[in-house]
Amino acid sequence: MFYDYFSRLCARKGVSTSRAAEDINLSRSTVSKWKTGSTPSGATLQKLSEYFDIPVDYLLRGEQPPAKAEPDLTFDDFTYALHNETKELTPENKQRLLEFARIFKAEQEKEAKEK
Repeated sequence: MFYDYFSRLCARKGVSTSRAAEDINLSRSTVSKWKTGSTPSGATLQKLSEYFDIPVDYLLRGEQPPAKAEPDLTFDDFTYALHNETKELTPENKQRLLEFARIFKAEQEKEAKEK
């Protein structure tokens, strides 16, 4: 079902399904139709392709594109611990955790400006 694929793409990008729909000017009813088996129009597929930075044919087949080469990453103890503690969370809970981190960061930046 297309919705499941859309949901996985959103989780991979770190956004909720409703946020992704809003970002590309899709109505919630459009996304709801995908839950019941509907598929996106050609124009919508193009928007999704651009938003998720993947070719339209991958959207049509529900496949993940080949991973882009990432630079070597070095994990500090905190990052490693965070990864281990969160790797089994659902995509929805990962999204919530990301939103909490953004809130904490915004509060920290606000406090720094007030000093």
